Amino acid sequence: MNLHEFQGKEILASYGVRVQRGLVADTAEDAVVKAKQLTDETGTGWYVIKAQIHAGGRGKGGGVKLAKNLDEVKEIAGKIIGMDLITPQTPPTGKRVNRVLVAEDVYYPGDSETKEFYMSVLLDRSKGRNMIMYSTEGGMDIEEVAEKTPHLIFKEEVDPAVGLQGFQARRIAFNLGLSGNAFKEMVKFVDALYRAYIGSDSSMFEINPVLKTSDDKILAVDAKVTLDDNALYRQQKYAEYRDLTEERPIEVEAKEAGLNYVDLDGTVGCMVNGAGLAMATMDLIKYAGFEPANFLDVGGTADAKRVETAFRIILKDPNVKAILINIFGGIVRCDRVAQGVVDAYKNMGDDIKVPIIVRLQGTNAELAKDIIDQSGMPILSAIAFQEAADQVQAALS
Repeated sequence: MNLHEFQGKEILASYGVRVQRGLVADTAEDAVVKAKQLTDETGTGWYVIKAQIHAGGRGKGGGVKLAKNLDEVKEIAGKIIGMDLITPQTPPTGKRVNRVLVAEDVYYPGDSETKEFYMSVLLDRSKGRNMIMYSTEGGMDIEEVAEKTPHLIFKEEVDPAVGLQGFQARRIAFNLGLSGNAFKEMVKFVDALYRAYIGSDSSMFEINPVLKTSDDKILAVDAKVTLDDNALYRQQKYAEYRDLTEERPIEVEAKEAGLNYVDLDGTVGCMVNGAGLAMATMDLIKYAGFEPANFLDVGGTADAKRVETAFRIILKDPNVKAILINIFGGIVRCDRVAQGVVDAYKNMGDDIKVPIIVRLQGTNAELAKDIIDQSGMPILSAIAFQEAADQVQAALS
C-alpha cells in the first residue's frame, strides 16, 4: 500500500527521524492558514508547496514549488490543487492533485553548505535480507545514478537475526563523506530510519533527498513509503492511511470482492487461480502474439458467483477482445469450475460480447470439458496449454 509523503513523514517522525515539517491543505485558502501556522511553529518565512499524489518526479512535473510569501502560497497552491500532474511515474493523463503539503524551508543559509543524499530501505529478495541503499547523489533519479555513476551507489546488508549494527550506521555516514556533528546526526538518522521500516512493516522506504542542512542537521525532505499489505492486519492505524482516490477504481472493486487484480494495457482478459499460473498465462498470451489486459487471480475457489464477479470486472475494460480462463484443478475440482463458468455465462446473458476460452487441467478435467462442450454456450474449451493459445489466436484473428 503506497502512502502520501505527509503520511510517510508521520511514521518517520514517530520513530524519531527528523523530517521537513509541513501541514496538509486541500484548498488555496487553507494553504495560507497552514502556512501561517507553520511559521508560528517553525519560524520559517518561505514555504515549499508539494502536490500529494502517489508518484515520484513531482518536481519535474510542476508539482513542487517554492513560495516566498503568503500571496505566493495562495497562488501556487491554487494552481497545483486540481491539476492533473504528469510525471514519469503517472499514467499519460496524469493524476489529479486533491491536496498539497505546505512545508517549511530547510535550505536556509548557515556556516556550511547544504548537501543532498539518497537513501532507501528495502528487501533484497535474492539474499533474504533487508538492505540500505544510499548515495551521495541525492535529488536525482537513482536509476540515472546507477547507469552513469554506479560507483556512487552503496549497499549495506542487514542480518535479520541481529538487526542493524552501530558499525553499519557509522560506515554509511563515513561513505557519505560526513564528519563532526553531521556524522553523528547521520548515524542517529540511519538507526531511526531502519527502526521505522521494521516497526511499520514496510516493504520500502525511499528518502530522496536526505538533507544535511547548513547547521549540520540531517533530515528527510521527502518520504516515499510502501507498506506491506499482508501486514496491515497488525498495523490498523496505518491501514487507515489508504487513499482510494489514488488507486484505479477497477482494482479497488476487485480487492473488495476478494480478487487479486492488476489492470494492464492488452486485449486478452485473464481469469486464473494462482499467481504463478497467472504469470504463465500472461506469457502464453504474449506467445500467441497478443498482450494481456489484466492479471486476475480468483484464488482457490471459483464458483459461479465468484466467476461472474470476475467476468464483470474484466469486461469493464473496453479494450478486452477475448477472455482466457486458465484453471488448474488441484484444491478446486475442474468440473465445479466449468459449471461455475456456464452458470455465470447464463446469468450475464448478453453482457458477454467477447469470445471465452476455458482451459481446465487437473482433477476431473475431462468431465469439465464435457460440461462446457455440452452447455450450448459459445464457450471454447481446451485442456493443453498450446491448445488454449491456439484458441486465443483463432478467436482474435
